[in-house]
Amino acid sequence: MMLALLAAGTAQGALAQTQPDALAKAFGARETVISASLSPDGSKIALVSAGPGRSSRAYVLEAREGAELVAAATTSGNPDYMSRCDWVAAARLACQIYSETRYADDVYGSSNVFAVDASGGNTKLLSQRRGQNALSYDFRGGDIVDLLPGEDGAILMTRSYVPEAKIGSLIEKRLEGLGVDRIDTRSGSGKRVETPAKLAIDYISDGVGNVCVMGMQEIKGTGYSKGTYKFLYRPQGKSGWSDLSTYDVRDNSGFYPLAVDPQKNIVYGFEKTDGRDALVSISLDPALEKKVVFAHPQVDVTGLIRVGRDRRVVGASYALDHREAIYFDPTVSSLVTSLGKALGGKSIHIGDMSSDGQKVLVWAGSDIDPGQYYLFDRTARKLSPLMPDRPELADRQLAKMQSVSFKAGDGVTIPAYLTLPPGKETAKGLPAIVMPHGGPEARDEWGFDWMVQYYAARGFAVIQPQFRGSAGFGEQWLMRNGYRSWRKAINDVVDAGRWLVAQGIADPARLTIAGWSYGGYAALQAQVIDPDLFKAVVAIAPVTDFGDRLRRAQFDSSYLVQQQRMGTGTEAEEASPSSHAAQFRAPVLMFHGTADGNVDVTQAKIMQGKLEGAGKRSRLVIYDGLAHGLNDSDARADMLQQSADFLLAAGK
Repeated sequence: MMLALLAAGTAQGALAQTQPDALAKAFGARETVISASLSPDGSKIALVSAGPGRSSRAYVLEAREGAELVAAATTSGNPDYMSRCDWVAAARLACQIYSETRYADDVYGSSNVFAVDASGGNTKLLSQRRGQNALSYDFRGGDIVDLLPGEDGAILMTRSYVPEAKIGSLIEKRLEGLGVDRIDTRSGSGKRVETPAKLAIDYISDGVGNVCVMGMQEIKGTGYSKGTYKFLYRPQGKSGWSDLSTYDVRDNSGFYPLAVDPQKNIVYGFEKTDGRDALVSISLDPALEKKVVFAHPQVDVTGLIRVGRDRRVVGASYALDHREAIYFDPTVSSLVTSLGKALGGKSIHIGDMSSDGQKVLVWAGSDIDPGQYYLFDRTARKLSPLMPDRPELADRQLAKMQSVSFKAGDGVTIPAYLTLPPGKETAKGLPAIVMPHGGPEARDEWGFDWMVQYYAARGFAVIQPQFRGSAGFGEQWLMRNGYRSWRKAINDVVDAGRWLVAQGIADPARLTIAGWSYGGYAALQAQVIDPDLFKAVVAIAPVTDFGDRLRRAQFDSSYLVQQQRMGTGTEAEEASPSSHAAQFRAPVLMFHGTADGNVDVTQAKIMQGKLEGAGKRSRLVIYDGLAHGLNDSDARADMLQQSADFLLAAGK
């Protein structure tokens, strides 16, 4: 059920409903293809697809033109979503599901892995079952660590364990923490490979059945996390663990391992080099020889490119104006180059390969193409299209995204992306939206963006500033982060709006701002910097009150890390939009889901209460049971329709 809480000034909330039109429904529809994978023999394809509303479905089809879709599994989205399915045998899949559910004042996230036949039968839960005598909770259902190429239907996966005991019984189970089990996906039976460790957070295999790296969370005596991870490695032929590296999440320093190459006996990971993240390798032997595999002089290296069932590392990627890649494997490099030419220069991603490497799943898309998967038969040299990501937009003209830059108030050049309405690339005096990204330790990239494209279709010019505090541009650009250094970050966001007006692109009477998560925070906090500039504010799942956010984290192990990230006392109060409600001049529209485990819905409720109390124009729309991403096509369409109508009304 979707509840829209309407409040104007200090009026009491009232129910409101909207009926999204065809345009909002087309852009609000979730991706038809969420993920895709190829069977080991290359004969079948598994697609996880968004169904009606918030449902998800796993389909299987033969790898040939005209093949029929066969439904293998479905999740309702109330609360379980399916994110991907991997082939574990020629006719069997292992699928990952996740959920977020509200219980009283808290939201709990959980995950599970299950296996199912390609035809839809013999479903088995692979995650560890909880006994009725469990002494604690652990909602981690585990992840697939190794698909065990060459084995039929077996995988390595992490599983979490909690102690169990029963009053009056001598039977108890003492295992606790995260371990690795070898699972027969047909029977569901398991065999322990790595004994559960209480503080373990991750395990990395070499892709051929050997667990080589373990990550541990380091804890203070108080029970709170130190904000550091300790990584251990197992030398070849040994049974024990040795120290590999320490990674500090508070300043992103140290080596963070991601993948093992068994032939070279090295682990790949990211580590800062000259102030920017680089791809680094460390030998898995006592010498721990460290080498910089690839570093970029301008931006962070942020992506690791892996192919095949053994998840072999073949390259790395980074984002300048567009995402670019460097390949270490000449065969893969040649393949991507030829596919890029065949597909008209679109962005290319190798999704999966058959065991012999002759069948390849390829995704291609661009700013004006939402993208789709193709099956490439290397032997026949044939490229066959599969299901498109967003068929609802197939015949619609989309808007081009261009890279621009502007000067901030202190003279620093800020990169940004500008999208103008189709057919109005030279128009002036448009209604306009400044759209800061979430994170704040994130960045926007060139490509299709469903929200930006919808607003452009409604006639808006949209600018996405990569303000200081954004990730990907090195540690100096990241600063302390966009919360602790909010004045610098939000000033950059505000200056993006001033630039639109100065260029004549935006009508100053119709300049607005909208954002999601940290972007929603930035949209609200911009009223502190310049309350007259933006004529309307839209904030989706925004952070608004640091005190409440830290209060909710006080029983979580990450509490001290959150404190450092957001600040405390007067600093935190000044950085909170809820502290400045009296300064707001623009009307505000907020959206939030009740099952948001990232930013609790109380954040929007607190802001709404403060704005009402200050006599400001504000409205809060609440979606029952939805998490941070509002993964419901109907809710997204409703949000798009309401937000665009609200922003277009500004200045009228």
